[in-house]
Amino acid sequence: DRLFTDPYAEQLAGESGRRLLEEAVAATGDKTTVQIVVRTRFWDEALLRAAATVDQVVILAAGMDARSYRLPWPAGTTVYEVDQPAVIAAKAELLTGEQPRCRRVAVGIDLAEDWPDALRSAGFDPKRPTVWLIEGLLQYLDESAVHTLFERVDAVSAPRSVLLYDVVGKTLLDSVMLAAVRESMDRKGAPWLFGTDEPGDLSARLGWSAVVTDVAEPGNRWHRWFAPAVPLDVPNVPRGYFVEAAKGG
Repeated sequence: DRLFTDPYAEQLAGESGRRLLEEAVAATGDKTTVQIVVRTRFWDEALLRAAATVDQVVILAAGMDARSYRLPWPAGTTVYEVDQPAVIAAKAELLTGEQPRCRRVAVGIDLAEDWPDALRSAGFDPKRPTVWLIEGLLQYLDESAVHTLFERVDAVSAPRSVLLYDVVGKTLLDSVMLAAVRESMDRKGAPWLFGTDEPGDLSARLGWSAVVTDVAEPGNRWHRWFAPAVPLDVPNVPRGYFVEAAKGG
């Protein structure tokens, strides 16, 4: 009853990945891991829906994301993967000999630098619609950096572009249930800094129309969640969010 198939997970994670997973589950339980499983399936589906009409895709902070290799992309799709040069190099070594299922372009640059210019130099066309994915990143940035990232995305997004991103709710970020996770990430030097319970505003303030989904909704639908979904208009509920935003025009 798997939610997705990733035949590259073993070679990308290796023994160190398995050890990190075991340590994380031992320290904080499996709720965060379950959230990642649901998130992966949700963005797999959203990406393929968007790519049916937009053939330029950018994955920011791509890390060990294997979607270029494992998803059935429409013919003619180009996927740009942006991450730090060391990450891009390590991934290339681990996937030596594997063939992506799209035109894959790796762009090695830190997101604190001028990554839009690096994207353009790699062939990205800001005059064409783009599907953007920002997955599992925003909680590691401070609020100013989050807004700067969205402004940069907006500046190089043509009308009909789609922006996909997930956000940790501020109520959840500050809750007791996330205390162990935050302490663990602090020890690893990757503290969780940002959360908001108005996730659609991140893109709506720039003129994008946003559809917000509580992570618990697909989590329950796919029988992977640990609590019932609560309507979005009920305040002070600890939750995470998926946001699908579209730029008009």
